[in-house]
Amino acid sequence: MKVTIETEYIALDALLKFADILPSGGLTKILLEEGSVLVNGEPVRARRKKIFPGDKVFITWPSEELMVHLDVERER
Repeated sequence: MKVTIETEYIALDALLKFADILPSGGLTKILLEEGSVLVNGEPVRARRKKIFPGDKVFITWPSEELMVHLDVERER
């Protein structure tokens, strides 16, 4: 899924809400604590991590066979 932002960067938790991936900050916190969120292949635990155009975000739900891949690009 491609996500287009109008700003220089977006915080990870805001991106997940903006892309309609995770409905609540509580769920975001749980997935981050479990190591289920990767940015450019690296596990992330910071909810406010800055996500820049070109970054790739992967989210996996441990209890399900579900993976979300977000490509972030800047609006031109």
